[in-house]
Amino acid sequence: AACADTPRRIVTDQLRSYPAAKAEIPELANVTHVFVKASARVNNRAENSHQPTRERERRMRGFRLPERTQAFLSNFGPIRQHFALKRHRLRASRYRQQLALRFAAWHRFTELTQNPSIAF
Repeated sequence: AACADTPRRIVTDQLRSYPAAKAEIPELANVTHVFVKASARVNNRAENSHQPTRERERRMRGFRLPERTQAFLSNFGPIRQHFALKRHRLRASRYRQQLALRFAAWHRFTELTQNPSIAF
């Protein structure tokens, strides 16, 4: 019997490294491997998982060096998460209230980091 996490079939393009990689994983020995043209869009679920990264990359096109882009994204990611509320789960009034609290915390933090002479 197949494990609940084992897929019934694997859909990939004709890249020859896929069957070799599949052969290295014993759990995938009995899984059907279907080859399709890349334009068939059968892998949308896997491809869509990369969209947030692609969106950030698109925004960061102005950087000349990949290292600078990566440095910026690694610093910007946690900051962005501080302000990225689950908007669809909040009423507008609660969303504004939460955002105001987070901006106030951010202003306090940046004031402390820019002016170290301020005591707690």
